[in-house]
Amino acid sequence: MFRRWCIPLTTIALVFGSLMAAAGGADAAVSAHSAQHPGITHVRPGGMVHAFKPGGLMQRPTGALARAHGIKNQAESTNWSGYAVTGANGAFHSVSATWTEPKATCTSRRATQYAAFWVGLDGYNSNSVEQTGTDSDCDGTTPDYYGWYEMYPANPVYFTNAMSPGDSISASVTFSGTETYTLVLKDNTKGWTQTITKNQSGLARSSAEVITEAPSSSSGVLPLADFGTVNYSGSSDNGSSMGGQSPTAIVMINNSGADKDSTSSISSSGAFSNTWIRSS
Repeated sequence: MFRRWCIPLTTIALVFGSLMAAAGGADAAVSAHSAQHPGITHVRPGGMVHAFKPGGLMQRPTGALARAHGIKNQAESTNWSGYAVTGANGAFHSVSATWTEPKATCTSRRATQYAAFWVGLDGYNSNSVEQTGTDSDCDGTTPDYYGWYEMYPANPVYFTNAMSPGDSISASVTFSGTETYTLVLKDNTKGWTQTITKNQSGLARSSAEVITEAPSSSSGVLPLADFGTVNYSGSSDNGSSMGGQSPTAIVMINNSGADKDSTSSISSSGAFSNTWIRSS
């Protein structure tokens, strides 16, 4: 009996091992993120941490909330704040900014909260976003800091490089040729750079933005981590400062219409700040 089953069992073991190896390879970037950042412990396949994805489309309030504000050059969103410049399809080929990675204040043992900071093309009035940035999150009372990029609606990819609050971060997204996007994230303090090149055609490139975001999950917008104040500088698109282009100021509001953070005015050099007010 032993000889009869020896070979089939070996074959089954090899097949099982191959499947496990393939699954491990698919989740390598996410698993590496979890190992580097022990504050986030629940990592799921497909690039989702705690089943959330940083980055994504601007979500606008609906119903009465959509009519609550009518200020020129200002828009409301339930997940974005910051500044955007908009135009016709193909109008934008680059966006960049620098910011100081804010410190997440994590006081609740049971609360999981998130705050993302990024630059991107698209997403304001289109169905894709080409973006790269950072997060300052709270897993209970444990803060977590990391970088990522995303070609939304594809899942984000997380970087494992060390990052700390107070680090100077620079980010850019550049389109060249007929389909090439170069996404660059730099930690100027720690001295590392991540450069990603992706080829994709048919994207609108109808907006450029510098954004503070409350990430979302399948259930909706998630609580915004207390990031204090994030200061952006050098916000520019197509090589020119956003501050000289009458950009749209975006204010993040909750489902009751109350501000979740504030957006300052933008200077001629492209400097502005977002300040946390409430988590939800």
